[in-house]
Amino acid sequence: MKMTRLKKSLSFFLCIMLIAAIALFATGCNDSNTQETTTTPTSTEAPAVITELGQGAKSFDFTVVDSDSKETKFRISTDKKTVGDALQELKLIEGEEGPYGLYVKTVNGITLDYDKDGKYWAFYVNGEYGQTGVDATDIVEGTSYSFKAE
Repeated sequence: MKMTRLKKSLSFFLCIMLIAAIALFATGCNDSNTQETTTTPTSTEAPAVITELGQGAKSFDFTVVDSDSKETKFRISTDKKTVGDALQELKLIEGEEGPYGLYVKTVNGITLDYDKDGKYWAFYVNGEYGQTGVDATDIVEGTSYSFKAE
């Protein structure tokens, strides 16, 4: 009888120790993951290079993502009204007029033609597919614009 009570006490004590160890381990893992992702960049990451182009009172961020998912970042300054006018002035985009406005075929020197290679340049505003064409999108400070090869 004493042996059974001793076994129960020992089992209870070991369960409590196991629960405490799991709790400490889980807390330790969460803290170390947070520190790694927020304070320590990996050695393979290169700092983002942002090329500043143009002159003017308005400015916006512009990113090009090519077919290989390589990002090229720009900070555009301009006095133009629309994103399309600013990018055309700096020769970052080229295209042809179509029934829905400017059909962009070349971005940052890279040409995509859906009829030839099945890829095209998609226009994004703050990470969401643009609701208007680049030539009809007014520049709004603090907004980021991008073209992605799709």
